Amino acid sequence: MITERVKIEEAKEPDLNKLEKGARILREGGLVAFPTETVYGLGANALDEQAAKKIYAAKGRPSDNPLIAHIADFHQVDTLVKEIPKEGRRLMEAFWPGPLTLIFDKSEIVPYGTTGGLDTVAVRMPRDPIARALIRLAGVPVAAPSANVSGRPSPTTADHVWQDMNGKIDMIIDGGPVGIGVESTIIDVSGDEPMILRPGAVTQEMASEVLGRKIGLDPAITGTGPVRGDMRPKAPGMKYRHYAPKASLTLVEGQMEDVIWAINQLAKEKLGQGFVTGIICTDETRDRYSQGIVRSIGSRKWEESIAHNLYGVLREFDDLNADYIFSESFSRENLGQAIMNRMVKAAGYHMIKAEDMRKGIEK
Repeated sequence: MITERVKIEEAKEPDLNKLEKGARILREGGLVAFPTETVYGLGANALDEQAAKKIYAAKGRPSDNPLIAHIADFHQVDTLVKEIPKEGRRLMEAFWPGPLTLIFDKSEIVPYGTTGGLDTVAVRMPRDPIARALIRLAGVPVAAPSANVSGRPSPTTADHVWQDMNGKIDMIIDGGPVGIGVESTIIDVSGDEPMILRPGAVTQEMASEVLGRKIGLDPAITGTGPVRGDMRPKAPGMKYRHYAPKASLTLVEGQMEDVIWAINQLAKEKLGQGFVTGIICTDETRDRYSQGIVRSIGSRKWEESIAHNLYGVLREFDDLNADYIFSESFSRENLGQAIMNRMVKAAGYHMIKAEDMRKGIEK
């Protein structure tokens, strides 16, 4: 398959003529990658079960991992869901269009091939003008997981998509780098109590303020391991290996002085063994590391920069053929909850407490 790449120069007012071919491909059951404000998505007609199967095949994605149906206008949600609960509507009104996915009981029109066999459907209205224009032109809801090989760091540029999807899909729409850099928040409103299944730029604090009470977190977010193998995930990213670089990634937690010391020790050991070794730090600590390939992920004073750069840094270490990566950890408050959710999964839940390591060496 030859993958066509279309560049959109003006994202705020995209050239509809350039998008029309992509819209036609979607209508006819093909695959089109496109930018959203979170990451690049791999789109197919959400109402076409055969098209959904093409997404799973291109990504190498397990078929029980549900897809998110993207819409361009509020009225489109009515055809996809049985009903819109009161709290779901309040969240829609507050955060759509934007980086929030809501899970509803699905209508009969949505095939199980899109929902991973579930009776619920995940729906999002992206804020990105290219994404919304493409969906509107296509005239169908667009199922669109991240446009990468399953398990790899998600794509935040069209080049990332090209690396993973060239020759596997019909078209890549290049709208430049995305803004946020981590996937949308997912909130399940299909049950008695709304529940966050995946953290994102719409934080727990923001959603709780809209609903007038604290919204819960699924145990998969706060737990020490992935969803059990015998469980069917209700949202993307809950069960399978996600966001991971090719290298072994370890997160180091603790007081910053201990973390810096521990990472330098760990990197020195791996370098001494002949391994290509990387370090993920921040602008504030970059000059404190003397070992390996050092990359700042952003500034702790501006956590949006950390989210924006996360997947790009992980992919850069892939390009550098790193064997091991050691990373600082981050706050789990506000957007930090989403950042650490992605990093913990990327590390395969491999975390070290710097203080314990230091005490062990000093004994």
